[in-house]
Amino acid sequence: MRTVRQLLEAKAPEIFAIGPDAPVVDAIRLMAEKRIGAVLVMQAGRLAGILSERDYARKIVLQGRSSKDTPVRDIMTAQVVSVGLGDSTDHCMQLVTDKRIRHLPVLDGDNVLGVVSIGDLVKAVIEDQQLELDQLQRYIAS
Repeated sequence: MRTVRQLLEAKAPEIFAIGPDAPVVDAIRLMAEKRIGAVLVMQAGRLAGILSERDYARKIVLQGRSSKDTPVRDIMTAQVVSVGLGDSTDHCMQLVTDKRIRHLPVLDGDNVLGVVSIGDLVKAVIEDQQLELDQLQRYIAS
């Protein structure tokens, strides 16, 4: 079973963030440019929240608000579910399933180390299952 540390080592170590006072349109533009579904909201070097495409759709589009005039802080998710480097992929999968979220910031104390997405988790699970299948086939064939 893989750990969050292993997931982060296998992907680009980029962290995309925006400030809470930035207009929502800037966050959406950043997500579009980077082809990501969520951006961390950082204030004074600390995680203040997370803003996802889902937040945008539900709190801007459906409520008829202006993404140019609304600050990120007004629609971000402030109660962020996070994980640590030692957490397992199974634990992360359980969190994203139970909480119905798609992105898990990885923290070491107050330091943000990266983000694990549901896509990262699914990819790891598929790779692990393929490895196990290959091992079982080799065992049966021998």
